[in-house]
Amino acid sequence: MRVFIIASAVSGLISCAAAPSFAQSAPTVDPVKVLIDRLDLEKYKATVKGLTQFGDRRQGTDRNRAAVDWIEAQLKSYGCSSERIKYEYQPNPPAGARGAGAGGGRGTPDARGRATSPTVPGGGRPRGIRTPTGVNTDPMNQPDEKLRALNMQPTTPGPREFVYCTKVGTTHPEEMYIVGAHMDGHGWGEAANDDGSGTALVMELARVFSQPDVRTERTIRFALWNNEETGSQGARAYIAQRQDQQGKENPPGSGKYPEPKWLGMIQHDMMMFDHGMPRADGTMSPEQRPEADVNIEFQVNSKMAADSQKLAWVLEVANEKYATDYPAAVGSHMTNTDSGPFIDLIAAVSVRENERGVHIGSGWDPQWHQPTDVFATYSDKDFRLGLNAAQTTLSAVASLTGATIGK
Repeated sequence: MRVFIIASAVSGLISCAAAPSFAQSAPTVDPVKVLIDRLDLEKYKATVKGLTQFGDRRQGTDRNRAAVDWIEAQLKSYGCSSERIKYEYQPNPPAGARGAGAGGGRGTPDARGRATSPTVPGGGRPRGIRTPTGVNTDPMNQPDEKLRALNMQPTTPGPREFVYCTKVGTTHPEEMYIVGAHMDGHGWGEAANDDGSGTALVMELARVFSQPDVRTERTIRFALWNNEETGSQGARAYIAQRQDQQGKENPPGSGKYPEPKWLGMIQHDMMMFDHGMPRADGTMSPEQRPEADVNIEFQVNSKMAADSQKLAWVLEVANEKYATDYPAAVGSHMTNTDSGPFIDLIAAVSVRENERGVHIGSGWDPQWHQPTDVFATYSDKDFRLGLNAAQTTLSAVASLTGATIGK
């Protein structure tokens, strides 16, 4: 919830990424606004609900594999050409207790729940009331017997897959922005927020950009990563398999680029819950707070920090112009999500409901990895925060890729 006033950074990235080539003959028609109007709260909710039919979608289970199949079928129904990345996941042997870091990197709280030692992933200084966090591993904490049974199959090592789809650019197909979210979860709930909300957002953007009358100058790839909860192995596999193919025409002379040059990566993870800081007694406000916002983070200690900060400001400016309900805030401590493996390679940001380290890691989302992360927990005010995040990313990506509307 911090803001860095660096307006020149925004104009710098936009000029580098090429200005949108919107039609001069019809200046009263804003193609970005047309695309924003194609987002819909009920469609967004329905996509989240569809993902929850597979429970927590824990990696290495049949429910995870069924969810990947379902996501791919939805993407194909939108007309978005899909492919899969296949890789092997072999977890390291347990190394004992994971400590505070497993629960979000909390500092040690005092008697009133306030941090006394700021040990936060990604950096940042915790403030205010803090509550314990962690991953629920006890099936009996899930009171819904049907959901408990659905989530019962344990994870096993072995082959993994995730799906992505691509909107090919018309004039610069060799350049690409990656828009991502992770589809796996855990905790014995439905993973409705973490990360059904981010996955549904990316799927809704794929639906809108894939409509027949939408053109973009540059390519957009919509990636639904797997294995985020175990260390972003899906995103790392993508980099290992595809990084060296960037910008190469294949076959030569075809005008086709299986892996366009990466211009930036925009990750989404937990989009719906910003009810504020816990009260002194550890309870939370039951409703989304009116001053909720969309948090856009980059990692200040990365090699690409300057470019990532510029990309973050492009999203903030887009939110200011197009988001209907909630503003955006820029922070510098991105961590613990699938944009992490990209931070030293390209401009990379993470979009969330709260700052990952100092807020979510302080217990400001009590559903995080818990049995209560189910669709029924959230109200329309919560879903609307996710929709505003979708408006933010869609408008930024539309501008960066030169989106137009035509026949």
